[in-house]
Amino acid sequence: MSAGTKPRCLILGGKGFIGSHLIDALLRVSYPVKVFDRANLLPLNDTAAAGQVQWIDGDFTSDADVAAALKDCDVCFHLVSTTLPSSSNADPLFDVETNVSGTLKLLNHAVKQGVKKVIFISSGGTVYGVPRNTPMAEDHPTNPICSYGITKLAIEKYLHLYRTLHGLDFTVLRLSNPFGERQRTHASQGAVAVFMGKVLRGEKIEIWGDSSVVRDYIYIGDAVQAMVAAIAHTGDERIFNVGSGTGISLKEILAAIEQVTERKAMVSYTPARAFDVPVSVLDIARARAALSWSPATPFADGLRKMMAWMQSHPSG
Repeated sequence: MSAGTKPRCLILGGKGFIGSHLIDALLRVSYPVKVFDRANLLPLNDTAAAGQVQWIDGDFTSDADVAAALKDCDVCFHLVSTTLPSSSNADPLFDVETNVSGTLKLLNHAVKQGVKKVIFISSGGTVYGVPRNTPMAEDHPTNPICSYGITKLAIEKYLHLYRTLHGLDFTVLRLSNPFGERQRTHASQGAVAVFMGKVLRGEKIEIWGDSSVVRDYIYIGDAVQAMVAAIAHTGDERIFNVGSGTGISLKEILAAIEQVTERKAMVSYTPARAFDVPVSVLDIARARAALSWSPATPFADGLRKMMAWMQSHPSG
């Protein structure tokens, strides 16, 4: 990569909700982008980037597919996960065999092909486990209570190892709970999108527990700006929380959605889940200082943008 040339970016898992917004953010600042994802997934149809991106179909667990995707890549964004927090404990072995082993193969190829940097999207909501204090800074103890969080943490450790052994640079972004346009409303995760979709469709919302669970929700446009900022980061710190820095309960989410949509939510309650920590709020001071990044979109404003997109994409 010559001086003044924009680094060539590869997004692993770029056809999804987060990836599609990252594509748009990278193209806005003129980064060359290629996207690697499963062949049976189609690019989201309102991604502005459709004709400006190199699309590569493949399987993250395939050595050959990953090696081919990394060719001529300077920066690799790793967004792929084969599991969800809610399902990972059912088969931890699958979680390790696909996510951890797959990432090790990726890192081996990255070293061989001279990739400059890997930016890994980790999980601020699961790697810390039950908080000792909130908001949680990056040096908070990490004791995940789901396999999903354990594998994310393991990948963070292997990134550190590969930097030590091979000089492969990396940045870890411990993302909180992103929400916004293009997020699936028919899904098993993403409370804001699922709740909003059900309210707009007049369907009943099922909540685990008493709706007192508190999480850190960040608007997707703000989240991807942190990812773009990580490309140029050269400081000593390599792990960053990326969230809003504030907590909001499920009850407060419902109230905000009712206010934005001017509709009443229909809710039923079921027993709480064992892997749901009661409170998860991230301290984002390090990202503010080192990445010169701050979230700029208030929760209610993000909801309005999300609702406008949902109303113009009723099948989304």
